[in-house]
Amino acid sequence: MQRVHLKRWPILAGLAFSLLGGFGGAKDLKPDPNGLAPQQVKDLHYGDVLFYFYQDDYFSAITRLLAAREKKRIPNTGGEAELLLGGLYLSLGEHVEAGNIFEALLNDNTSLAVRNRAWYFLGKVWYQRGYLPESERALRQVSASSEPRVAAERTMLLAQLLLREERYDAAIEILKSWQGPADWMAYSNFNLGVALVRQQRLNEAVPFLDKVGLINTLSEELLALRDKANLALGFAYLQAQRPADAKPILQRVRLEGPFSSKALLGAGWADALAGEYKRALVPWMALHKRDLLDAAVQESFLAVPYAFNKLNAMGQAADYYTSAIESFDSEIKRIDESIGQIRAGNVLDRLLGEEKKDSVTWYWQLKELPDVPESRYLYKLLAGNDFQEGLKNYRELKFMSHNLETWADNVSAYDDILATREKAYQLRVPKADAVMAATDLSGLTQKRVEFESRINEIDQSKDAAALGTPQEQKLWIRLKHIEDYLASHADDADLAEMREKHRLMKGVMYWRMSESFKARLWNERRSVRELEADLVETQRRAVQVGRARSGAPSNTAEYTVRVATSVKRIDELQQRIASISEQQNRFLQAIAIQELEAQKERIATYQVQARYALASIYDRSTNEKPKATP
Repeated sequence: MQRVHLKRWPILAGLAFSLLGGFGGAKDLKPDPNGLAPQQVKDLHYGDVLFYFYQDDYFSAITRLLAAREKKRIPNTGGEAELLLGGLYLSLGEHVEAGNIFEALLNDNTSLAVRNRAWYFLGKVWYQRGYLPESERALRQVSASSEPRVAAERTMLLAQLLLREERYDAAIEILKSWQGPADWMAYSNFNLGVALVRQQRLNEAVPFLDKVGLINTLSEELLALRDKANLALGFAYLQAQRPADAKPILQRVRLEGPFSSKALLGAGWADALAGEYKRALVPWMALHKRDLLDAAVQESFLAVPYAFNKLNAMGQAADYYTSAIESFDSEIKRIDESIGQIRAGNVLDRLLGEEKKDSVTWYWQLKELPDVPESRYLYKLLAGNDFQEGLKNYRELKFMSHNLETWADNVSAYDDILATREKAYQLRVPKADAVMAATDLSGLTQKRVEFESRINEIDQSKDAAALGTPQEQKLWIRLKHIEDYLASHADDADLAEMREKHRLMKGVMYWRMSESFKARLWNERRSVRELEADLVETQRRAVQVGRARSGAPSNTAEYTVRVATSVKRIDELQQRIASISEQQNRFLQAIAIQELEAQKERIATYQVQARYALASIYDRSTNEKPKATP
């Protein structure tokens, strides 16, 4: 009797969104009323993290969040980023890191709903990984006042945990006093019935299992649970030697359901225990036609001739035993071939051959098996938690290896970038040196000082002509030359008219230059200030060029060392992942081979029993005296 699997919620990283209660930058998503208050995204790098988070690319989101935190680029996003990181770690099954974050942040200042949901998901992941004490500790931190869905699933998970540890009394105590939604009560009654059966309290277990076995539902999940409850109760009756009670219970199981083979086998044994061997042949013959891979079908290969033997139909019993021996022998050969394929070491890669390697999530499951002979033996194996968890780990290792290969290609591009940068540096240095050598910054500075002194002199002397335009300066000089000529011929009366014209022209021109003197003086001072600013900027850039000139080779060398260090680290990580992947591969191979060896051993045992029974029939037929012909 196996315990029912819990129903699953959406991906665990949804927990991170419920923890954060939504974000101001996500307008199309409504905040969780049970989460934290919405927060406005204030850090650009945190927005980058959320970009990948909302695309379900959790690995990239974690990478960028860790990088931003290390570079101190999310100063305004403290607790929210840490809670998101914890949820992302949890979504990838990294329970240790998630647990440390939650224990540090989920205190009395955090809302009760957030704490309940975080501890529940953490306990769930711990349970799946097989860390039962840690899972129980986390689940017991979920308060009784949590929301109904969390409370229901938390109770069922805790009960399953106790059943798995064979602490049946503790499981019974929890389940007997618990009341919840109708669908979850079905799971509760089933687990309670199983716990009572295992404590040899069948009469107390009957009402609970019978109630589940009579559920009227259209849900495929609850229909499977109903079949499972009927199967559990029916076999409990068989173990208690109560075949009359067992048969009607086993007949409730659907013929097309996943538990039909075991139900057919149990129904046959119920008739056989009652001495009704002809009736027992009906379900056993139906079961005999099914796939031999099923353990119930394998047992039917012995049960059918056993019933014929009990009916004294020796010939038919011998035929069926012979057929069973041949079928068992063929099945053992196929198992040996499959074991050889698994030992060849390529089964896991074929299992994951069509799976995408660009993302990881803890709720990933293999949906299709490859079309190879050994696949028929892997269905039951993949249903087991140990192999499924191990396969997830192996897939994540493959993802890490693929990610490192991508980084190795990217890092090689950095070598080309650095080489190009070094080449460009060598080409630009001579030109920069020539420009620097041709630039006399000291001389330019001295000229600026001289310009400023000259302007001050013009201002003090109010020399309007000194600030005239080139055309005005040219005319002013010509007037000066005329003035000098007139002065040298002061006694010449014929030049009187010329002197009057000269005086008039000089006065008009001086008046014009004097009128715009202040404006021109202001413009000149402004030009000097701009020249001073340009000189300061030129000096600053000259210093930068000098520093770049001396620092570029060392910077390039530093980057080269960093790239070489990164390449070495990537190589070391690839070797570690290859080693761990090989170990994980061998571990999963060992689990698969162990399962196949167990099947082979069971079939071999059935084969020995069939041979012994066949030999017994031959011996009986040989030693019996022939009867007189009527």
